[in-house]
This record gives sequence, C-alpha cells and structure tokens, in this order.
Amino acid sequence: MTPPNILMVMADQLTASALRCYGGKTALTPTLDTLAAEGVVFDQFYCNSPLCAPSRYVLMSGQQPSAIGAFDNAADFPADTPTFAHYLRRAGYHTLLSGKMHFCGPDQLHGFEERLTTDIYPADYGWTPDWEHFDQRPGWYHTMDSVIDAGHCVRTNQIDFDEEVVTAARQRLFDIARDPKRRPFCMVVSMTHPHDPYVTPKAYWDRYEGVSIDEPTIRAPATDPHSNRIRHVIGMNLQNPTAAQIQAARRAYYGSMSFVDDQVLQLLNTLDQTGLREDTIVIVLADHGDMLGEKGLWFKMSFFENACRIPFIVHAPTRFQARRVANPASLVDVLPTLVDLSQDPARAADPLWAGRSLLAEMRGEAPPSAPMVIGEYCGEAAIAPIVMIRDQRYKFIHSPVDPDQLYDLSLDPQEQHNLASSAAHQATLHAFRMYVAAHWDLPRLHQSVLASQRRRHVVYQALRQGHYTPWDHQPLRLASKAYIRNDQELNDLEAMARFPTLPKKA
Repeated sequence: MTPPNILMVMADQLTASALRCYGGKTALTPTLDTLAAEGVVFDQFYCNSPLCAPSRYVLMSGQQPSAIGAFDNAADFPADTPTFAHYLRRAGYHTLLSGKMHFCGPDQLHGFEERLTTDIYPADYGWTPDWEHFDQRPGWYHTMDSVIDAGHCVRTNQIDFDEEVVTAARQRLFDIARDPKRRPFCMVVSMTHPHDPYVTPKAYWDRYEGVSIDEPTIRAPATDPHSNRIRHVIGMNLQNPTAAQIQAARRAYYGSMSFVDDQVLQLLNTLDQTGLREDTIVIVLADHGDMLGEKGLWFKMSFFENACRIPFIVHAPTRFQARRVANPASLVDVLPTLVDLSQDPARAADPLWAGRSLLAEMRGEAPPSAPMVIGEYCGEAAIAPIVMIRDQRYKFIHSPVDPDQLYDLSLDPQEQHNLASSAAHQATLHAFRMYVAAHWDLPRLHQSVLASQRRRHVVYQALRQGHYTPWDHQPLRLASKAYIRNDQELNDLEAMARFPTLPKKA
C-alpha cells in the first residue's frame, strides 16, 4: 500500500467516559459514534501528563515529560526535540497544523511545514507555576467561575477559534486535492472544545432539551492531599457549585461535545468531496480528560480516570477491521505508530522514544510484551513530582510528599478503594515502589522543576520590560498569491482552482 494520508482530530479536555463508545449515556455525538463503530477503539488509552501543554509535548515527541522538561503549561518545548511532524516530513509527508498545540517558546512549528492558525493560548512563560509559593493563586489559574456561570450564549472565544480552525483546515484540504504535485499529508486539526468554560451556543444547549443530564457518579469528595490541593488551585474553597450549577456545567460540556462532533462531520464531508477519504486514516484523540464534578473535582491535573483516560479512535476501514483493543496504551505511543504508518524506509525506532507502535494491535495482533502506561505530573496543584503506573489491572500513584494510592481497576473502576494499606496487596505495592525507584530519581526531578520555574520567571519578567516581541504564531498568507492576480493567465488560474477539474479541451 502507498503511504496513507493522516488526519488527526484533537479535542481539548475530552474525557473518554463521556463518549458513548466508552460507556457514556448522555452526549449526542453521532459522527464520533460512527467512527468508533467502524474503527479501532483503544479502551484503556491515557494521557501521560493530565495538563494541556505537557500532554501535547508528549504526543509530539513520544517522550515522557521529564525527558524534555515538559513540566507545565508554560514549559519551553525545545526546538531540537524531534516530533512526529519532523519524522513524517523527513519521510516525504506534507505536515500541517490547524489549531491549538500550546507550544511555548520561540519555535512555533516543531516540524510542521505549515501552521494555518495561531494558537488560542499564549506562547510565553507567563503561566509558569511557583511551587515555592504554592499558597499564592495567580490570576491565570482555573477558577470555579467556569462552573458557577455555566450555560448557553451566542458567541465565545472558543467558538471564534474553533470555527477558524476547521474552516482553515477544510480550505487547505481543498487546496491539497487541487494540487497535481501533492504529497501524502499529515494534518492535525486541534480544537479547544469541550474545554471549560462550560458555555455552549444555544443551538447546542437546546439539543439537550428534555435529555436527562447524568450527575457525577461519585459525589463524595476525594480526600487525598493532591485532590485537596487541586481544590485550592481551582478556588473551590472560595465558591462551591450548587447541584443546578453542576448540571448546567455538564449540559454545556455535552453541548460542546456535540459542537466538536459537527466539526468532525464537516471535515469528513470535505474528505469525501475531495476524493481523499479512502486514502486517509482518521485519528480522534484528546490531550486529557475532565473530572466534571466526579469526586468533587473539576478540570484535570489528576491521575484519576476521568482526568487522564482519553479517547483514541483510528478509522480506516480499508486498512483495519473494526475492533476494540483492551491493552493499556498512551500518547507516547502515537509517534512510533505514525512513523510505522508512514512506511518510511528509515523508520527504525529511536531509543529516545518512550512508547511503542500500536500498529500490530490495530491489525488485531498481540503486542510483543505486556503493555504498561507511565505518567508524570509536575504542573500546578503539585508541590512535588507525581508519577503514575497503569498495568493491565492496577493503577499506582506516587509522590514523595503524599501517601501512595493503589487501585484495582478490574474490580474498582471508579477508584473508590485505595488498597495501599491493604495487607493483601503489599507485594503488589512493593513491586510498584521498586519500579518507581528504578525508573525515576524523584529528588533530582523535583530540583529540576524548581530550577526551571525560577529561570522562566526571570525570563518572563525581563522580556515584558521595554519593547515586547511576542512568540505567538502569526500565520503568513501572501496576498500576491491569493485568488486572482496577474502572474497567471486568468483562464488557466480559474481552471486550476476549479474542483473537480474539467477535462482538457481538444
């Protein structure tokens, strides 16, 4: 087979459990439901760091956050870190990004040949946490206003952004289809919905009129120290939502999911219109999930299932039969999978990659070894590194400053029973602790995070003095090459822009 086109559609803060293909009962997402029914669905798929920027850096690089300094939402993404965009571009792919990727630092491309829009989030170091002054809450932290003020509206910042993202992507797909010299493409279309604030246009709010909005399954607040820190960070001690506000927030979240579903449908229709659908692998995924009130928590920043378990759906019926994959997998596995799909003759695995190719499992074959997911969190709400291990049965969460957490997800999928103090599970607990000791130097990682935070605070404060030169991506479009200009014969230009093309006249 020739190398396939790849269309990766990314939703922001989309928890797997809200989708019907993962057991959700409420969200109205017929397009995503169809892709899942016809595609390969990974049942136990995770982000490796439940926060926007670190999670996306892991996706791009195939490396764990600590390996590349991807500690938080203002961490610099080093320009010398190879990404899947670099590998695929080297293999001859046309690599494009439309939408959010939350790159911080001067490099705003990271291997993408084209970036069609700017980012919704800033590219500087202004969102750097400060573990040394944890009690101080900066103005850029999440707040419970997102929940308290949930509802419907006419327009939002996020609607403005995502409509531009999808329009730009669709236009570029038409351009690609009209290009006689086109190469296989890898296009990432990354929306910011259904990320909070929990507000949705009234048309999407009204889709849930008469629909019973499910409540959080576990209303009792989690009492572990990190969950308490999250509540401090998001200001739950300042304003606690009512039952009606919780329901409104969840309804708006589902409305935003329906918005995402409609955008995916537009992209698929464009693939059909351009004749690119059959040769294009469509991948749907997210950067992290959302607690949505489960365990008394909102947003992400946690290794509980709702915050770190995400969808991963691969739709390519001519290449892969519809199936479910039960093995744990994660975002570090995406890069080696894409490199395998590219059929690059030089696609030998890089020893830096922390993940494995999922191609065998997409074909229905067994993985070479028992899969396991590793996670790290060093962002806001933490005061020391937090690591997570997820094997076929258990999840282990460890931080030097907190009591351990051990959950048997086969029996306790809601993570209600911490088995770390259970006498019957001490051997399992010991094995996980030994793994942590062998794979992480947590005191050293802690010092690296603090040093990085200090450096970035100095740089940010300095660069904001005097003339400010922003790093935010500025999309470039040459007006001299747009629409009708005098560098081509008018009839030739119009014929070239028409799709499908007309047969040549005799």
